[in-house]
Amino acid sequence: MKADSDLFEFLLRMGDNTLVLGHRVSEWCGHSPVLEEDIALANVALDLIGQTRMWLDFAGDVEGKGRDADALAFRRDVWDFRNILLVERPNGNFGDTLMRQFLFDAWYHAILSRLAGSSDDRIAAIAAKAVKEAAYHLERSADLVVRLGDGTTESHAKMQAALDDFWPYTGEMFAADTIDTSLTSRGVIPNLAEVRDEWDETVNRVLADATLEIPDGTYQHKGGKQGTHTEHLGHILTEMQFLQRAYPDASW
Repeated sequence: MKADSDLFEFLLRMGDNTLVLGHRVSEWCGHSPVLEEDIALANVALDLIGQTRMWLDFAGDVEGKGRDADALAFRRDVWDFRNILLVERPNGNFGDTLMRQFLFDAWYHAILSRLAGSSDDRIAAIAAKAVKEAAYHLERSADLVVRLGDGTTESHAKMQAALDDFWPYTGEMFAADTIDTSLTSRGVIPNLAEVRDEWDETVNRVLADATLEIPDGTYQHKGGKQGTHTEHLGHILTEMQFLQRAYPDASW
């Protein structure tokens, strides 16, 4: 059977998003401002990595070349990754991390909700399971964005700065290419314009409650979905892939 290249690429996009963001969030382990947040962020990272295995194992099955989730995570180079640029951005301060998480969570929950009705039964099953965790992540990150945005003068300023920094990376989540349009026509994935509508509604409501202003600029970074990344992803992979690169097929 011929591999479904469009489906394979989409599954890489989903799995790489959760893999890279999960690794980013895990970098806070032992460094969070309070113990409760240290535990919460570690759990978010674990959820994302768990979802990564489902997406990338499916991608390996579709590809049909014998690669499982571990092989796809640890033995691809930067240009083979398909995550959006937003998730590879550095953690920055705690406010930066929360804003990045919220902007991603609002998109991820919206698309998972629709993927649960995918014409592909395995995608529907993965989405139905992952959306429960995504709902918690969104509730948590939205609550913290409001608390800090509408908090002290300093916390408000940091959250506004984080929003200004990350906003130009949000458009890529909804930029449909030929892969997206092909899968949408087959009922495999939703129309990204519909996902954008829900994302806009959620983000506008939360940011208003947080007394934060959406930036005026229209420029949007893109390229991650096609394999063009910032230098930050290379640094992530250097750390994340070291063991498998240095000792292939190592086991405990």
